This record gives sequence, structure tokens and C-alpha cells, in this order.
Amino acid sequence: MEFSNQQDVILVYTRQPDNDYTESLANSIHLALGQGGEQFQPLNRNYGILFAEATVDERSVIQEKGVQQPYLFQTAEGGFGLVAVRVDKTGAPDEESRGQLLLWKSTDLATFQSCGLLRLHPEAFVKEAVCEYNASEQIYEIRWRDETGKSYVNRLADLAAPDGISRAEGTAVADAGLTAAVEAPMAGILLGNMLSVDGKTLETVKAAWLPLHHTETRVPEQISASSVEQVKAVTATAIYSDGSSDEKQVDWDVSGVDFTRPGVYTVSGTVANRRFLFPLAEGYADPVILPWEGKYYFLATNDNMNDIGLYVREADTLEALFAPGFKEAVILDVDEERGFIQTFWAPEFHVIGGELYILFAVGGRQWGPQCHMMKLRKGGSIMEAADWQSPERVRRANGRFLAEDGITLDMTYFRSGETSYVAWSYRKGIGTSMDTGSMIYIASVEARNPVVLTSEPVLLTRPLLGWENIQGTINNEGPYPLVTEDTVYLAYSGGAARGYTYSVGLLSIPHGADCLEAANWTKAGTPVLSYYSLKGLYGAGHNSFFRDTDGTVYILYHGEERLVKHGVCSSAMHRVHFNKQDKPVFDVAGDRDVHPALTACTIQVVVQPQP
Repeated sequence: MEFSNQQDVILVYTRQPDNDYTESLANSIHLALGQGGEQFQPLNRNYGILFAEATVDERSVIQEKGVQQPYLFQTAEGGFGLVAVRVDKTGAPDEESRGQLLLWKSTDLATFQSCGLLRLHPEAFVKEAVCEYNASEQIYEIRWRDETGKSYVNRLADLAAPDGISRAEGTAVADAGLTAAVEAPMAGILLGNMLSVDGKTLETVKAAWLPLHHTETRVPEQISASSVEQVKAVTATAIYSDGSSDEKQVDWDVSGVDFTRPGVYTVSGTVANRRFLFPLAEGYADPVILPWEGKYYFLATNDNMNDIGLYVREADTLEALFAPGFKEAVILDVDEERGFIQTFWAPEFHVIGGELYILFAVGGRQWGPQCHMMKLRKGGSIMEAADWQSPERVRRANGRFLAEDGITLDMTYFRSGETSYVAWSYRKGIGTSMDTGSMIYIASVEARNPVVLTSEPVLLTRPLLGWENIQGTINNEGPYPLVTEDTVYLAYSGGAARGYTYSVGLLSIPHGADCLEAANWTKAGTPVLSYYSLKGLYGAGHNSFFRDTDGTVYILYHGEERLVKHGVCSSAMHRVHFNKQDKPVFDVAGDRDVHPALTACTIQVVVQPQP
């Protein structure tokens, strides 16, 4: 493991748990970049990149797993492979993993393909292992040591054909060629190994795992104008570290320009930085915003009222929704007769078939939230309770309720192609040893009657990864769509819903693919928004999206101001950035979106008065 000071290397490791970075997070695979002999820079902000999938027992109960002793190697095709020992959630030997080793493949260290478990031995626990490709023999050699210190080797011709692995052979050499003890180049880590990479891989890794940030501001050198409005219309282009860009409004100072006299004027300006400071709305969780008929509407779970009732705000601008003196109305309150008594959770506005609906969960006297929908009457006002039809509980195609043996909540809606879909969270056995964890299901509906499913529910995701199954919480919940020209993204939340580990995950599927086929969806292995993403904001989760009237996409979510397990959830919001590949990035906010040092700009204005 000796490298030249000028080589670019990737370091693979796990972390030692600390006060806030729990075993569920620490026992995952992390990467760091050592560029040209410089100090190592953690990728993904030193948060896990690859997590072992949990198993599910015969009771449908999740058995969390972790990884240790990762080892990165070059494949025969010039890509990368990664092996690691699977352990239980505490880091102890895992009985289900006896004699087996986890394997991933990657072409570029930006995306990874899980190859599952390699069976090395029928009985012995794998303590540590390395894998190398022997080019002369055209075969992979997996050298490993068991818990007693005995050394073995297995051989495999093709990583894509794991069933072709040879039987384990004992080796006489005590260390069997395993990695030598090397001092870890970063504090608080458990070192795996280092591997040199070429320049192309280096750039791909940096673009994938280093935070995007504002690097440059461009404006035209010169424009011709005959009015203030023409100057005000000139925008700035903010350039980001991956080469992507975003158009920004500029506050141009035209006070020194006389538009009645021809000439060339130097005009200075400041790039507008539209920030919505956190906390945006204190005590409001699961927030959504709807631009509707010239106004904005804000809807959320109202923790200030013990989650009782649906409260809506109305304003002429986004900023006014959160300014002192905001206008708010209760459009659904406790109703004993109809059984709307508690857990008025996660309300969402959706336009379905040209009609405005609110999708939400509510429970009766006995705790147990269930998905409901209510529709705005034609010509009705969002702010008037009487203008909403009575809520209906969502049913299956056979007329039975969506669930009768668990809870349903967080229903959302989207359309892909000619088909309408709803997705929601279902959980059974909560608070018992038979807790399934909350799982996200999807089904099709008809837009003319979305309260009744037209297909059987299909399981999309359940909390099998360490960041989803953490702090005593087993969550996949709060799905919400972001539909672009070519892709449907379905964001969801995992981890502790009222804790600092709450995070946003992401599913995606190309337009044209069958959304009811779970295998067509791609699940990101690590959160796209976590408590490592934005300074001073913890437990970022249960998000929504909306497009403003100028086309800007915003993400809303709730979070906490302190690193506590059960704090006060408050709403937050910032712009969604689209990277060089036109994929959404959810953590470009604050100074990374518009850096204060890059806001000043000047332009030459050539005045040509109108005749």
C-alpha cells in the first residue's frame, strides 16, 4: 500500500461510531480522495456511500446489517470491485453471513451495482478479506482470514458469475497476503485500503461526491438599452463547480443612466440571493406549497396544535406566507361524528383530473391514521371549510379499505405517460416485536376517481439500509414526486421522523417504464439530503416539491435547529439545482447557491433612445 506522493488515490474505510454518528451509519462504506499527495478529503461529506441491505425474516421483520473491512480493487475490465464483511447492526459477527462476503461492482465509483453475497466457506466466519485480479491467470483471487486466524483463498473467473467460485483452500502463509497494518490517514476511521485512480475517474468521483458550489458569475459585457426595463431584464449566470449553471436575477443600479441621451454607461449590480431562512414556519412539519390562481397556499402538519386539524395559509407572494400577520384558516377540524379525531398528518395539495384535492391521513378515537382524500368544490375557495367535500377514505379496487391490519399515511400522487399513480406508506405491528417498519407502496388510479385504486398495491421500498433503520426507527415514508422531462423522481424519507438522522432518499424511473414494476425503479444507496448536508439543520426530511411561476423548482421539508432526538420540527425551503447531467441536486443552498463574494457585477449599457 505504498503510493507516490503525486498519485491520485481513493481511500475506502468505515468509521468509528461517535456521539451522533451511530453504528447504523458508521458500519457503512465511506470513500475519501487523496489528490496528488495532498491531505485526504472525505467524499459525501464523510457520510456513508454504500450500506449493507438488511434481511427480512419469516415474520416480515427487518434484521439490520452493517459492513466492516472493505477492500477496493481493479477489475479485469478496468472498472472497480469492492468486497466487505457483512456484520450485524452492532458490528458483531452475523450468523446469516457465515462463510460469505459482500461484493459490489462499479465502472466509475459514482454508481455501484450490488452483487450480493459470495459464498466462500460453508461454516467459517469471514473476518477480513482482499480481492485482486491475477491478469496472468485471468482470475480473481479472494484471500481471507476467519475468526480463528486461519487463512484461505478462493478463485473466481467472472464477478458476474459468482456461482463459479472455487472451494476455499487453506493457505500455509499466515497473513495470506492480506493488507498490512498502515496508519490511518484520517482520524476516527477504520481503514480498508487505498487504490490509485486515473484522471477521468478522479473527475467523475469529484463531480459525484463533492458538494456542488457557486464558483463564478457571468453577465454580458455590453448591452444596448433604451429603457430601465431592458436593463432590469438582464440576468446573471451562476456557474457551479461541475460546470452546471443557473440564471439569477440582478438588482441593477440604473440611477446614473440617462435614457434620453445616447452614450455608454457603466452599471453595477448585485446578484439576487433569494433565501428562505430556517426556521421558516416553526412547528409545521411535512410542508407543501401550491401556486394556485395567482396566489400561494401553504399546508402542513401543525405540531403547534398537536397535529389536530388542517391549517392553510394564503398569500400573494412566497415571502408573505411566512411573514408576520400571515393569513391562516382551518379547513378541517375535529369531527367526532365522522371519526376525524387525531393524527391529521402530512396533508398535500394535488391537482388530479383538473380538480384540486388534499391527500392526508387522519385517525379516529383509537389511534391509527389512514389515508383520505377530500376535493375542492367547483368554484370553491381553498380557505373556506364549507367549500371542501367530505373526506373519503382510500379504498382498493374491490371496495375494501386500503389497509385493515395496519396504518396508512403520507399518500401522494403523480402522473407518468397516460397513467395516474398514488404512492403511500404502510406499516404493520408498530410498537411490537412484529413491527414491519414503514414501507412505500404504489398503485394506479383513475384521475376521475383517485380515491379508488385500479391495481393491486406494489411494494417499492422498505427500510433495509442503515441510514433508514436507525435510532430505533424503521422508516420509509413521505413519498413525493418530482417529474421532469425524462424521469419520475420519487423522494421519500427514512430514519427517525422526529430525530436528527431523518433524511431524504430518492427513487427514480424513466418515463415510459412501468411504474408498477418495482424492478424498474432505481434506489439511491445514500440520502440526497441528511443532517450532514446543510450547516445548522438537522433531521431534514418529509419533503415536497413545487415549481414557482418562473419555473424554479423548490424543495420543502422540515428539520430541527439542534442535534436532539425529539426537537421541534420547523419548515425549511430552498431551490433545487440541476447538475451538468440535468439531474436534480437537493443540497445546493445558502452560500453554495449564491456565494456572497460572487454577487457584484458590472455591465456596459449602450443607450439608444427610442426616436
